Amino acid sequence: MPAPEEASTSSAISPTFRALGLIDPLLEALEQLNFKTPTEIQVEALPHALQGKDIIGVASTGSGKTAAFALPILQKLWEEPKGLFACVLAPTRELAYQISQQFESLGAAMGVRCVTVVGGMDMMSQAVALAKRPHIVVATPGRLNDHLENTKGFSLRGLKFLVMDEADRLLDMDFGPIIDKILKVIPRERTTYLFSATMTTKVQKLQRASLSNPVRVEVSEKYSTVSTLLQYYLFMPLPQKDVHLIYLANSLAQNSIIIFTRTVHDAQRVSIMLRTLGFPAVPLHGQLGQSARLGALAKFKSGGRKVLVATDVASRGLDIPHVDVVINYDVPTHSKDYIHRVGRTARAGRSGKSITLVTQYDVELIQRIEGTLGGKQMELWPTDSEEIALLRERVDEAGRVAVQEMKEQGVKGGHGKKRRRDAGGADNRDRDDDVVEAGMPTEKRSKGRR
Repeated sequence: MPAPEEASTSSAISPTFRALGLIDPLLEALEQLNFKTPTEIQVEALPHALQGKDIIGVASTGSGKTAAFALPILQKLWEEPKGLFACVLAPTRELAYQISQQFESLGAAMGVRCVTVVGGMDMMSQAVALAKRPHIVVATPGRLNDHLENTKGFSLRGLKFLVMDEADRLLDMDFGPIIDKILKVIPRERTTYLFSATMTTKVQKLQRASLSNPVRVEVSEKYSTVSTLLQYYLFMPLPQKDVHLIYLANSLAQNSIIIFTRTVHDAQRVSIMLRTLGFPAVPLHGQLGQSARLGALAKFKSGGRKVLVATDVASRGLDIPHVDVVINYDVPTHSKDYIHRVGRTARAGRSGKSITLVTQYDVELIQRIEGTLGGKQMELWPTDSEEIALLRERVDEAGRVAVQEMKEQGVKGGHGKKRRRDAGGADNRDRDDDVVEAGMPTEKRSKGRR
């Protein structure tokens, strides 16, 4: 496979959307959505995309990647209207819904019909929606493959566009086998876009996505965080982790905060503990039903809840405006996950803070993250030891209440999971059901679902 052609990223004055060659219905939609000038990734990607080229797009999170692939697809759809025109694959359900909303907003003047196909929702109603041949299908890989294998009359043989958003994750081992199955049943003659904040360039991964002479558009360093992000850490012994978290929540009470945990168990436990202490917190993780997950996001986005406690299900691609602070309750095992988590704040030019809780077991992980980012990035967050000591008793009691409530609810994971996580195991990181089910025989799914 030939090496991707490199696109130039030197443009002194940002052109207008009209100058980039977009048609009037799209220009009207952009005006209504108050998108005044194209972002850097849009300026670099759109001319090549409108010429019909395959694209590998690398840009930091919050940079307008969705519009960069949606606009050329919608423009081509205007010229050649047909059903099942494009398919967008996303690694999480929430991201799939968000992409659908953007397609519908940008294609409003064109009457674009979009269907979201994800796990956790009724297969039959999705099959009915697919039978109506929507223009755009946005899907998680596991559920799309279920429909391709089991839904009578549904195929993507006439597909013109395939998009993989957060492509680095879609091409990794979690999704690899299911992506291979999907690629076998869609046309080879198609336009393919791979977009992500971080991209692995191993040739076999790009060959798997079967691109044809792609243009590589890169408007950010391979591994980087945005310049408007202030990064901090707190260092404490493991048993004092909860009290330091509550100290932070107290100090930042007026801010909107996302707290990231590695496991479902801790996401649930920390959210109950925060609520017990009077903080308006809501959990988001892969064991919640889809309506509960969307409800949690909606409450947080609207400001109804100031604190979202989430696993990495929420770290990828979600556009949640006005997140002031990201707190890493657990240090992520991979540097890439750190970049995606802290990318939930400091979006679209705004400033933001990230604070990472570091115990004696996390020092090596932090050093690895800083090494990946090119040296020391984090400053020590100032703390008041007296105030932390005063909080200790209340936090311990809230922790006991949370554990008891989880036992009553029958939440999976228990203390055993927490101990394994504290010992450094990454096996219990939350993964979406759409990943878990990828490649599993149908008869085993009910037992294997997490």
